[in-house]
Amino acid sequence: MPSFAVRNFGCRANQAEAFSWADDLRDRGLRLEKDWGRSDVVVVNSCTLTGRADRDVKKFIRMVGRQNPGTRIVVTGCLAERAPAEMAAMPGVVAVLPQSAKDRLAERVMALEGLREMPRRDETGDLAVVAAGDREASFRARAYLKIQDGCDDRCAYCIIPSVRGRSRSVPPDDVTASVRNLAARGFREIVLAGIHLSSYGDDLEPVSSLLSLLRELGAVAGRSRLRLSSLDPRLTDDKFMTHVAGDMKICPHFHLSLQHASNRILRSMGRPVEAGSYERLLDTFRCLSPDAALGADVMVGFSGETEDDFGQLRAFIDRSPLTYVHVFSYSPRQGTPAASRPRVPEGVITERAKALRRLSALKDFGFRRRFQGRELEAVVIDRSGPEAEVLTGNFIKVFVPGCRAPEGELVRISIARVLPRRTEGEVVA
Repeated sequence: MPSFAVRNFGCRANQAEAFSWADDLRDRGLRLEKDWGRSDVVVVNSCTLTGRADRDVKKFIRMVGRQNPGTRIVVTGCLAERAPAEMAAMPGVVAVLPQSAKDRLAERVMALEGLREMPRRDETGDLAVVAAGDREASFRARAYLKIQDGCDDRCAYCIIPSVRGRSRSVPPDDVTASVRNLAARGFREIVLAGIHLSSYGDDLEPVSSLLSLLRELGAVAGRSRLRLSSLDPRLTDDKFMTHVAGDMKICPHFHLSLQHASNRILRSMGRPVEAGSYERLLDTFRCLSPDAALGADVMVGFSGETEDDFGQLRAFIDRSPLTYVHVFSYSPRQGTPAASRPRVPEGVITERAKALRRLSALKDFGFRRRFQGRELEAVVIDRSGPEAEVLTGNFIKVFVPGCRAPEGELVRISIARVLPRRTEGEVVA
């Protein structure tokens, strides 16, 4: 039986696509091989958000070509859309698929291998037969479900709308059916992903919304919990916050695409917001959900960022209830409005990014220490080592010895020890 591996780069929407492909390829009779070095086919889902993302994708492809020369490499994703000829010329690459071909990726891989499909569905077409005995061999211990793609915004720094296209939402009935199926298959956490998740439903007829969808999903999720990927603070209002903070089916983990705290820089980015709105938003989340993890994407080194602008960003993060930040160093993308603007020196960008990552580590440590001695529900995400790794609803990764629950199952744990870069716990009998 031919084997395949999937190497994913970038956002949770990419992870959701990779999750779906892995299911589809296994359903057609191919064997999932988690070690790409032993796989017949490696599917690379690429990212091109930053220059570093480009370099990481290329480095991986070269490594596969060097260490496993017989592997056929299929490249898709955002970098493949932006630079198909460059990807096709790389060693070992036998196919470059545009974004429009992603839904047919399994078919293309089967054709590439010269294989006939070996269906594993039951007579009704249900996938539950595959999943019931194979969950531990799944691509991920948690399920990822893409419910939206593309973006209608035109932020000055972002190349993604040009490689992903306009916003497109999966109809609510289809999302509901997918969540019901994943829950029935035994996935106890389902991550809802999108390129611009907060815009879900704007393009549908009749118009829908992420809030109305979440109200429907709570009734079909069964024992499973739902986790939201990145939210746009400009589309996150009090009604939405009240619902997600109060719905026990939704993980208390809210990640926001803030980008900056200087109003001048936000305007230059094409993301103007009302002064003080970010503070009010985060304070409301913290008031409604005191134990929630609150995360944010922030960017340093955008064109024109002064020491004062950076100081505003650092001070905002420091005084905010954010529990962590993902720090991106600005990388000009050809074809975006900001690409031709004057650049902040690389050395300055590097130092600013390091400063914010140190601050993020301190805030994360302080957040985790609040839970020492407390019991939390967590999903088992990895049992490959001597200790199981579990993930709490509020996004704390905990190392737990002696955990017998399979990957993907929910367990109740007690937080026993909190270190600066590690949290340890034990299963509650």
